[in-house]
Amino acid sequence: MSELDYSTAGVDVRDDLTESHARVWDHVGSPGTWWTGEERVAIASETRNAPGCALCRVRKAALSPSAIGGEHESDRKLAANVVDVIHRVVTDPARLSKPWFDSVLADGLSEPEYVELIGVVTLVVGVDYFARALGVPPLTLPEPLAGAPTRQGANSATHDAAWVPMVPQEAGASEGLYEGIDGVANVHRALSLVPEQARALRRFQVAHYLPTEQVADLSLHRDLDRAQMELVAARVSALNECFY
Repeated sequence: MSELDYSTAGVDVRDDLTESHARVWDHVGSPGTWWTGEERVAIASETRNAPGCALCRVRKAALSPSAIGGEHESDRKLAANVVDVIHRVVTDPARLSKPWFDSVLADGLSEPEYVELIGVVTLVVGVDYFARALGVPPLTLPEPLAGAPTRQGANSATHDAAWVPMVPQEAGASEGLYEGIDGVANVHRALSLVPEQARALRRFQVAHYLPTEQVADLSLHRDLDRAQMELVAARVSALNECFY
């Protein structure tokens, strides 16, 4: 497991949070289901490039982002269409639309590739926000591991309530998903087309929020009580323009 150090933060960081971030870094640097370890680390790097990208700032201020052309500030390690997806997701998520998503597929990105990309971006943003909140530099990105993607996604995913196929609750056991969860919410199904990515996000949630199967128990709390947790979550969601 990666060795991470938050000792300069000036506050105590729970061991389970440090361990969670170490697992995330190992996960990001490893070959995935559809992307290599090198490509996944490049996705993580572009996730960090996006907030400082001049083109993204201009598009964010424009009435329609599609009306603004130009080149992203990037590492140029990924195809231009992939870089554009990462930057749009990071900087302007509230204006993503089904026509935009359809154009992403038309440009050559498959649904499973898109889902895994979103999963990596989500985890990296979460770890980076944590460092920013502590006032410490972002963690050095992991070294990519060699190896080929497994290319073994979910067999039971179907199109129903989302832009991408998702695994239904009744098929979750066959994919190693949703254990112990009754009435699976779409937010838990969102990455299920790539089960390993869904499992990684769920592990991250356990450390940062609550175990999924305990979310309905409003009496549970950690250092914050449940009302404080939900207030922080709602505020962060609003700042990040989450359309949920």
